[in-house]
Amino acid sequence: MRTCESRRGRPEGAWRARLLTTALLLSVVLVAGCTGSSGATAHGTATADGTAIPADVVSDCLLAPVSCYAPALFRVEYGIQPLLDRGIDGRGETVTVVAVAPSPSAPSPSVPSPGGTADPPPAVSAASDIRQDLTAFGGMFRLPAARIRVVTNLAGAGSPWQAADEEVQDTEIVHTVAPGAALRVVLLPSSATGSAANATAGMLAGLPLAVSGTDVALISFSLGEHYFTKAQVTQLHSIVLGAAAHHVTVIAGSGDNGGFSEADFGDTAVKEVSLPASDPLVLAAGGTTLDANLSAGFYIGETAWNGQAGFVLSTGASGGGFSHLYARPAYQDGVHGISTMRGVPDVAGEADPKGGWAFVFTGGGKRWIRPASGTSAAASLWGGLTALADQDAHHDLGSVNPSIYRITRSSSYHQAFHDITTGSNIVNMPYPAAGMAGYQAGPGWNPVTGWGTPDAQVLVPLLAA
Repeated sequence: MRTCESRRGRPEGAWRARLLTTALLLSVVLVAGCTGSSGATAHGTATADGTAIPADVVSDCLLAPVSCYAPALFRVEYGIQPLLDRGIDGRGETVTVVAVAPSPSAPSPSVPSPGGTADPPPAVSAASDIRQDLTAFGGMFRLPAARIRVVTNLAGAGSPWQAADEEVQDTEIVHTVAPGAALRVVLLPSSATGSAANATAGMLAGLPLAVSGTDVALISFSLGEHYFTKAQVTQLHSIVLGAAAHHVTVIAGSGDNGGFSEADFGDTAVKEVSLPASDPLVLAAGGTTLDANLSAGFYIGETAWNGQAGFVLSTGASGGGFSHLYARPAYQDGVHGISTMRGVPDVAGEADPKGGWAFVFTGGGKRWIRPASGTSAAASLWGGLTALADQDAHHDLGSVNPSIYRITRSSSYHQAFHDITTGSNIVNMPYPAAGMAGYQAGPGWNPVTGWGTPDAQVLVPLLAA
């Protein structure tokens, strides 16, 4: 575990002021987040500090025992707030999220029973209206109104605003980081997760739409490299090559299975990395666990995200390792710990649901405040940051990987990044003959958290320059 003093290059006084700012901002946001819009008077429960919660919030991870963080804490701890204060908020930029539509039969989130006891938070398959989610989220946390458009070419136009929780989570994180950016969602049909063949075909159909008419494209799911045929790998790379030529940044989560790829179709887990994160033109985002005093909002440090508990991977782990398909790109030459093949991830962000970003999910006239989870949350952080950098640069940056690696090998590394040196993504999968796979985190780049998490107030101007 890193201590506050481990943030090299920052005077103690400045760091103390930073902690104070965090605590104050978190207090303000908790008041905003737990009292609703102006004039709200219906109160059900209260936070640990006595702040009232609206009665229509039936599950709140900001309540004691606190299990998530208000958006303002991330804005401070990842150095985003100083950029917002000077008008760098993503205005003029568009961030596109590729998401899978909920099943047509997906229920709306459950509501409290007649006795008044709240049901558990809605299942992943539940659907809500993303417009209501963003409106409620913005009202609770004092964010400007979100602008969102949904592309339904693939999923059909029947219910364009119905969203599963990962789509809601990712768009709300982008909106937290870059509140001035426009949001765009490319919906894949719900059948895209029904089989490996559907998933690869869905990704390849959605990517061309995602990288057209946008500045940043986020891919919210991943698949192991072995699921793709050689022709499909070539097709995917051609799409992201075209995106780079048009200065579109493509970002993907590195996966949530540690040293294994995603195994969502009942087959044996494979020790490998996942696409599209392993493509050298894609910025791959791994996951961390934020270490903080949840009640007071004090940041301590971060460690690699790993939810292994015994032989059960309860919450996931940061995906990472080395590609079987792509040789080491030139920007990774000379990086300690990189093999002859493409290393994944490049960067990281908070991904642990036990202390994740707070996001709002609505339905049935009720609201849930839930912790975000998975490396798609980390990718969404980086999507928002790239929109800020595009605005600051007055032009789209396109593939940012070479720039990030130049910055991390300069004297600015420990000012622009939080180096994640502890933890691992070593997991023991319960599938037959899968065994154990993963790596240890360590100083500098590692195949668990890449170069680490951002200090945006330093990193964004460097990228823009």
